Amino acid sequence: MRKRPLALSCNVLLLTVIALAQEPKSGDMAGLDPSRDQSSRETSSRDMSGHDMSSRDMSGHEMSKMHDMPGTSGDASSHAMHSMENRHMDMGPHMKMTRMRESKPGDDEKAAHVVEGARKAAAKYMDYKIALSDGYKIFLPNLPQKQYHFTNYWYAFQAGMHFNPEKPTSLLYEKDGDDYKLIGVMYTAPKNATEDELDERIPLSVAQWHAHVKMCMPPEGSKREVWGPHPKFGLNGSITTKFECDAEGGKFIPQIFGWMVHVYPFEPNPEAIWSVERQAHNHMD
Repeated sequence: MRKRPLALSCNVLLLTVIALAQEPKSGDMAGLDPSRDQSSRETSSRDMSGHDMSSRDMSGHEMSKMHDMPGTSGDASSHAMHSMENRHMDMGPHMKMTRMRESKPGDDEKAAHVVEGARKAAAKYMDYKIALSDGYKIFLPNLPQKQYHFTNYWYAFQAGMHFNPEKPTSLLYEKDGDDYKLIGVMYTAPKNATEDELDERIPLSVAQWHAHVKMCMPPEGSKREVWGPHPKFGLNGSITTKFECDAEGGKFIPQIFGWMVHVYPFEPNPEAIWSVERQAHNHMD
């Protein structure tokens, strides 16, 4: 059975920002940066919407509400990203990965079909402007990142019900001067999907899906603590149980967002195409 070191495949502090943005009172987070005007906050809100791609029964009404989620402070987001990029990221208690399985007949062919679909979708969007015109939105475009997610929220909604390799939830780009270079795609699945269901989408003998778990949302008045060097709250926090979270007055979320997997379809071999490490490397020194 093929094994890979387990590595954190998403920016955990940035995901904390997203989760805070989805809290009903998270407008207070925007207040951390009083210099920002209303228009910039509205722009941030649009950029952050739609990242909870987890529900099978998400209605069109709920989907439309995603674009109205309150934003958060650009300064706070920048601090979160800076903190992440200077911290070694191994799999921790807030990260759940699917287990690698023994290969079974048909797995390689199914995986090849996914790569073919990913390559076809990606080839269409080598020019990022085409992605924007087709409904993909840049997540936090003004925040310096090593890898940018261009997310199509309608495809995210559809992915909660069925899997289409030619309609990835997100396109992955690296900044290249004033341009963007496409390097891969991201697929999503419902948070309540079983490993067998994930295996049906992409064989678990080939790919590892990941999810973000055991998050304690900070209570009002403690949200700044998320950005500290030794936080209790959030996806980089020390709190990992509901008991601890309740004791601190927080809100415990067993799993935020759905399952995710990255595919780099233009790489030369399966190990690079399905690399778990590459995403982590893109957020590390």
